[in-house]
Amino acid sequence: MTEVAPTPGPFVAPVGIDDDVPALFAGDTGVLPYDARRVLALVLQRRYLAAASHPAEWKALLTHQNVLASRCHDMFVELVIDRDYEIAYKRQVREPGLSVPVLLKDEPYKRVETLLMLFVRNRFRQEQGAGERAAHVDAEELVDYALGFLPAGETNLAARRREVDNAIGALVREHVLEEVADGRYRVQPVVEVLLPVERLRELTRWLRGGAAVSAGPDADGTDSADTDDAVDEDEEVSA
Repeated sequence: MTEVAPTPGPFVAPVGIDDDVPALFAGDTGVLPYDARRVLALVLQRRYLAAASHPAEWKALLTHQNVLASRCHDMFVELVIDRDYEIAYKRQVREPGLSVPVLLKDEPYKRVETLLMLFVRNRFRQEQGAGERAAHVDAEELVDYALGFLPAGETNLAARRREVDNAIGALVREHVLEEVADGRYRVQPVVEVLLPVERLRELTRWLRGGAAVSAGPDADGTDSADTDDAVDEDEEVSA
């Protein structure tokens, strides 16, 4: 009697991601391969990950995008991948009615840092509009711009200059600026993410005050300021 092979069912058993993944350290129970784990750790560690500075990790990010997004979702964090600017960052999930432990804390930029962010963002957009591949600023330009907002009668210019120098250093550490020569910086595309156009009117009001404010939705996902006011694409802040 001839046996008839059973008809395959409508579903195919998925292949586990942990198949043939070697342990990387004693007691390792992780199921992601090394390159996926590394890029996940970098995304969690940094404000953002850029393809230009981490090409191998960027490739791994795109290769393992779905599973990495799932791992982030397990922690109530959203993985955001901007393919236009080739940067990836994380954002805190905030869902009405859902009690979520907040992992990503608000870290407002200081006043001088935000002033410099405004300046370099405008420079970045100007150079883009002119068809340039990169935007650059000089330290003295940044200093002159920031000092232009000093109140009348300010006498401690040396202290204010140190504040500006410290703010420039902070933006370099945050990878908003990259020093390409002594006192000359390339503006990184992430400034568009950190300071989108809808923030400009709010920051215009803020410049008349003096309080610390978040300069935009941080690449680590925090976004604490009010954004009710609309703004035109061409409405820029200038000194």
